[in-house]
Amino acid sequence: MRLENLVALVTGGSRGIGRAICVKLASLGAVVGINYVSNPAAAEETLQQITAVGGTGFTVRFDVADAEAVQESIKEIIATHGQVDILVNNAGITRDGLMARMKEDDWDSVLDTNLKGAFLCSKAVMRAMMKKRWGRIINVSSVVGFVGNGGQVNYGAAKAGLTGLTKSMARELAGRNITVNCVAPGYIVTDMTDDLAEDVQEALKAQIPLGVLGTPEDVAASVGFLASTDSNYITGQTLHVNGGMYMGH
Repeated sequence: MRLENLVALVTGGSRGIGRAICVKLASLGAVVGINYVSNPAAAEETLQQITAVGGTGFTVRFDVADAEAVQESIKEIIATHGQVDILVNNAGITRDGLMARMKEDDWDSVLDTNLKGAFLCSKAVMRAMMKKRWGRIINVSSVVGFVGNGGQVNYGAAKAGLTGLTKSMARELAGRNITVNCVAPGYIVTDMTDDLAEDVQEALKAQIPLGVLGTPEDVAASVGFLASTDSNYITGQTLHVNGGMYMGH
């Protein structure tokens, strides 16, 4: 399962799950573009971790919700590196709040980044992938898109939307040997979960049959598999990485 001579772009690659995906793909041999929007220092830290595993990468700053910026940045990546073979649509934000009090801006910004961003980035890399007759697009959804979560109607809607986007894109692109799949993480250890009180963490674990929170590396391993030729005959699927918390069909 190697990715030599392939170029990957990971949106939201400067921290958390995105960072782990960047490091995994680089460790498998891909040249990895680390997209970020507001924290260059964090993106550089991801790049250092890629170098530490003997990999190669580069940072690229653009907002996935900005159509013009997406087009220009991806055009530049293709001009410099010749191709984007693997796209991981991981960028995501939250603007949590009960629906009754949610501002329209909080709905729009989450849908624009988490769902429209995947559409814009996929559209921007698609032509080059079709020309090469090979590509991998992997969308990062969430268990929240399948079971729902109070205070996250915007996030849940966007993440559920990614699965519909995945299936329709998979049908459109299969004839060009481009697979499109989705990874849906459950509760993953991040800086945010580290800040939760111990009783809250225990309550989360109680919902998970395996009894532990996942790690960013657990998610990254699944993305690495879907990015490789080992997954040649898999498209339009959602891989649930959640310790059994939700068992989809």
